[in-house]
Amino acid sequence: MKNLETFIAAEENSIREVMKKIADNAKGLVFICKDGRLLATVTDGDIRRYILAGGDIEGEVSKAAHYSPVFAYREESGSAKDIMIKQGVTALPIVTRDMEIKDIVFLTYFEEEGKRKKKASLQVPVVIMAGGKGQRLKPFTDILPKPLIPLGEKTITERIITKFQEYGCDLFYMIVNYKKNFIKAYFADNEMKYNIQFVEEEKFLGTAGGLKLVQGKVPGDFFVSNCDIMIDADYQAILEEHIRKGCIITLVCAHKKYRMPYGTVEGDAQGYVCNMQEKPVLSYNINTGLYVINERFLELIPQDTFVDMTELVNDCIEKKEKVGIYLIEEEQWLDTGQMEELQKTYAVLNLNY
Repeated sequence: MKNLETFIAAEENSIREVMKKIADNAKGLVFICKDGRLLATVTDGDIRRYILAGGDIEGEVSKAAHYSPVFAYREESGSAKDIMIKQGVTALPIVTRDMEIKDIVFLTYFEEEGKRKKKASLQVPVVIMAGGKGQRLKPFTDILPKPLIPLGEKTITERIITKFQEYGCDLFYMIVNYKKNFIKAYFADNEMKYNIQFVEEEKFLGTAGGLKLVQGKVPGDFFVSNCDIMIDADYQAILEEHIRKGCIITLVCAHKKYRMPYGTVEGDAQGYVCNMQEKPVLSYNINTGLYVINERFLELIPQDTFVDMTELVNDCIEKKEKVGIYLIEEEQWLDTGQMEELQKTYAVLNLNY
C-alpha cells in the first residue's frame, strides 16, 4: 500500500475528518488505530447510518466504528482472498503480532487479476472487414483507405487488433478491396508484424458478402469486426454467451438512448388523445459492427454476390436459426465511420483532430 495514512484515523478524529480521508482514498473505509495498533474499522455506510440516526458530524468517529475488525497476520496474507470472502469484507489489513498495520489488501485486486488471466485465454480467429470505400469519410478516404485512418500513433485497425490481442487472439484475416495494395504495404512495413492474412475481394461484395472468402479457413466460432469501430467490452464473455446459447451469429449491440426535444402525443383510432409525454426518452439497440459467427453462417452466403449483413441476419431469423444479441452501453462503442463520429472519437481519446 503506497499511502497508509489515508486509511488510518484516530478515535478522537471527527466524523467530518474521517469522511475526508474516505473521499481521499476512494475505498469507502478507514481503520481506527491507537498508538499504531489496529482497534476498529469504519465504513462510509457506518457513517451514513450514524448521521441518519441523529449523530453529530463533528462527533468522534469512535461512536460510528466497529471494534471487532477483520484482519490477517502477515503470515496469513496468502489466504487474504479466502478470508475476505468468508468474512464478507472488501478490504483486509495485514498486521504484525502487535497489531501494527503493514499493508491493506483489497478484494478488487483479486477480481482484476482474474480478469487479466481471463483475457489471455482466447484462441479464435478474427476477421476484419476492410474492403469498403469509406464514402462517409471523404475527402480523407480519397487518399487514405479507411482501415488506415490514424487515431494517435496507431491506425484504427491496429487499435482493433491490439484489443483482440489482449484476449489472446493472434490470427487475423483482413478482407480488402479498395486501395488494398496501400493497406498491405502498410502492414508489411509495420514494425509490430501482426499475424494478418489478407483476403482479396475481386469486386465489392457488401458488408457481408466478403465473408464467403474465408469459408474453410475459420472453423467453429470466430469474431468479425468492421474496420471502423472500437468496442470496450469483455470479449471472453461475448464469445462464451454466443457458444452457450448455440447461436449461428451474435450481434454486439449498443443500448442507445435519445431524448426527444419535444413533447409527444399519441392518438387513438377515434381521434382522441390517449397519451401525452413531455420529452420522452427513446431507446434503441444499435448494431455496432462486432459479431461472433459460427462457420455454419458462411454456408448461407451466396458465392461472389453483393450481400449486406442485415439481409443475412434476417434470413437466419426466417430460417428459425438462433440469432443472439449481446448488449453493451453506448459509451463502450466508438464509431469512426463518418466524419462527425470520427471527431467525437478524437475528443474521447483526447487526440488532436
